[in-house]
Amino acid sequence: MGISIRPARLQEASYLTELALRSKAHWGYDTQFLESCRKELTLREGELSARRAAVAEQDGDIVGFTTLEGDPPQGVLGMMFVDPDVIGKGIGRLLFDHVVVTARELGFTQFTIDADPNAEPFYEAMGAVPVGVAPSGSIPGRTLTQLLRNVRD
Repeated sequence: MGISIRPARLQEASYLTELALRSKAHWGYDTQFLESCRKELTLREGELSARRAAVAEQDGDIVGFTTLEGDPPQGVLGMMFVDPDVIGKGIGRLLFDHVVVTARELGFTQFTIDADPNAEPFYEAMGAVPVGVAPSGSIPGRTLTQLLRNVRD
């Protein structure tokens, strides 16, 4: 499959934002919902490094990305999106494994994930466990399941 993971480049911020919105749309959300999420899903050039944004690249094309945010020992998997054309092909697993390894190397002991309902089964399959709920950053009154993943496992 020839997939590599590398740090996001500054000029990729807007492309990653659009990838996030395309990926979210894969789950059948309507245009109004997606527009409500746009601000929260927007990445800016100046924050890519601080958010530890990493991309999955296949044959020169970006097919997914993730962010690992916060400071040790407690981090946050802030964003993880895979291009809809390759969902289900193992790219999410590669990105998640990258986050776990990176978190461990940086001294994190765990990270939380505020999961879209469609992504909960994936994160649970990756070893994350539900620990509560968190308010949506986009939709007032909507809550998301918060999961926790230990990285010392």
